[in-house]
Amino acid sequence: MTDLPISRRSVLLGAGASMLMPQVSQAEPSALPPVRRNATSFTMQHWQDHFDDLGKAAIVADTTSRALHFWGGDGETYIVYPTSVPRSDELTKRGYTKIVRKRVGPDWTPTPSMMERNPELKYMPPGPDNPLGTHAMYLGWPAYLIHGTHDTRKIGRQSSDGCIGLYNHMIEALYQIAPIGTQVRII
Repeated sequence: MTDLPISRRSVLLGAGASMLMPQVSQAEPSALPPVRRNATSFTMQHWQDHFDDLGKAAIVADTTSRALHFWGGDGETYIVYPTSVPRSDELTKRGYTKIVRKRVGPDWTPTPSMMERNPELKYMPPGPDNPLGTHAMYLGWPAYLIHGTHDTRKIGRQSSDGCIGLYNHMIEALYQIAPIGTQVRII
């Protein structure tokens, strides 16, 4: 037996786990229901259901399950990211487009419809208050982006004015692997 370092945290974690064990070990195997749910509620997607080929890369942004699916052009890379999605169907643009431009440290200008709903909105340079976060990928549709957010409470919610938002560290990772020309479908 090897001597492993014991910390207060490992003891507390072990104690917490042991409190759960009697309940689990007392249950009859036949009494446990089969687990068939995805705890994150993401619906698995297959690129073949959306595109004829992968091309450079492909993205499906699923507004129902609030997830962005990315497939690399190599056919081996598949990553799912949790997202924020538009607040309403009226703000949601669905269909096919592509990434036409990318920017680190994007600035933000509210659209005319945003200004109509909230006249106090104004231009924001890059920074911690900018609603586009640290990175942005602009789609072929005007004013629609896949971008980061500094407000992490928005992820997993209907909270945007039309864009697809990701945690800043996740948009940074996606930004690195999704080239300009990546085909995008929003469903």
